[in-house]
Amino acid sequence: MLTITPVYAALAAFLYLALSLRVIGHRRGEKVSYGDGGKGQMIKAIRTHGNFAEYAPFALLLMAMVELQGASGLLLNLLGLALLGGRLLHAYGFGRSPQIVILRQIGMLLTFGSIFVAAIANIVLAV
Repeated sequence: MLTITPVYAALAAFLYLALSLRVIGHRRGEKVSYGDGGKGQMIKAIRTHGNFAEYAPFALLLMAMVELQGASGLLLNLLGLALLGGRLLHAYGFGRSPQIVILRQIGMLLTFGSIFVAAIANIVLAV
């Protein structure tokens, strides 16, 4: 039974909604109903949201499989914290003008780290 991953999935959902609302706010402010309208801030908001949508679900899926295989609560919490911390840092660093590149880079390292460790854990626990 999953007891830890759902908490991180819910927290990730809140971040996803916040990023979605940011896109909507830019759409309204820039009067762009679809696409990016060639507006720099609109492009940033869309890509920040899209980047989250590209990485978070896969990481959460790996995390859920690790939990279903009986991994420790410590490992699961480290994976969840790395994922959420990484996604928050990336979104904040990327979304600023000018970008805060170091936050974006640390965010990606944390995200990639959580995916890598979860992938390895899935292999180790499956054998």
